[in-house]
Amino acid sequence: MYLYLHNPRQGEPSAQTQVTRSKTDALRSVGALNPHPAAVKDEIFAGSDFFDRRDLVQVRYEMVRRVRTDGRPIAETATRFGVSRPTYYKLSAEFEREGICGLLPKKRGPKGGQQTTCRGRRGVAGGAHAGPRRGCRLARGTREAAIRRRDHARTIERALKKKRS
Repeated sequence: MYLYLHNPRQGEPSAQTQVTRSKTDALRSVGALNPHPAAVKDEIFAGSDFFDRRDLVQVRYEMVRRVRTDGRPIAETATRFGVSRPTYYKLSAEFEREGICGLLPKKRGPKGGQQTTCRGRRGVAGGAHAGPRRGCRLARGTREAAIRRRDHARTIERALKKKRS
């Protein structure tokens, strides 16, 4: 089914299109845009202006509420909301611990930079004179001998760059 909105002015989006686009942009800017809105099959999101399957926080909240308040089975509810059971349990625990903020998407990957020790920095500095690539290899060998740990080449390059500036 297609919905065509009549727009008397050529080239300008209709007011409904602008609202939809601005909400999508707002959700995307805060990281709350649901990457898989079509996976949400719950009846509450069908044909409703208030419930929006693109709003990831709203979808997650309704899923947790459906199990806790309405007493619906977890497996069935998770399937209807397009997530796995382990994801439901994780979100439920986060909601219990942090409230609605626990339902916001978290940053993936490492949360901070990898720091080098003083001995490791001295090892990096020792190979800095040999040029960026060769110096990186020399520094890596020196560093491994100094701290008995192998770091990624990019970590050493960053340390060398900091040392130079």
